[in-house]
Amino acid sequence: MPDEPFLAATRASYDVMAAEYADMVSSHLDTKPLDRALLAAFTELVKASGNGPVADVGCGHGWATVALRRLGLDAFGIDLSPGMIDLARRTYPDLRFEVGSVLALGLPDASIGGLLAYYSIIHIPWERRSEAFSEFHRVLAPGGQAMLVFQVGDDRGHRSEAFGKAICLDWYRQQPDEIADLLRRAGFEVWATITRQPDATEKTPQGYVLARKPVAEQ
Repeated sequence: MPDEPFLAATRASYDVMAAEYADMVSSHLDTKPLDRALLAAFTELVKASGNGPVADVGCGHGWATVALRRLGLDAFGIDLSPGMIDLARRTYPDLRFEVGSVLALGLPDASIGGLLAYYSIIHIPWERRSEAFSEFHRVLAPGGQAMLVFQVGDDRGHRSEAFGKAICLDWYRQQPDEIADLLRRAGFEVWATITRQPDATEKTPQGYVLARKPVAEQ
């Protein structure tokens, strides 16, 4: 795993606030009908393409990983934070969770049928996104499906405190069309970009991009 400053800061921040963050997001999908519908669509696409294992990249304590498993996928989680992975393993002992980075997933080439990045690209510097998307492309099998979710915008920010604890966490908003273009440059076929307006708990619109690795590379 690359030991770069932004990765080290993100890892340490989520280690510090693992339990509190998990409590905050554990019921996230309960109030997100579009997210649930898109995860179900993603599941159908993965099954149609061969139903290989699915990596929940940036899985946190595993709440989306278990949602994918309940939809019938062979899902496992990868997260940068060892603290989050320890919590995920305790919370869902029957599921597989591993430490890894979006820049170095630690998976063999073409080894998975699907990849979910649910708000896990928001801490990657904009100029490093192409590296992450190339890594996503590397680990997906031909025909493999990817789904990315993020906050929409052009701004970036920094947090030095959360849940009464000191952290050092940068975040980056994204534009769906830009994400789609970067995915195409990494070798993906993009078939859906979606933007929904913020609900009562959100400050910005939310973006969704669904793409696949071509069955036959050009």
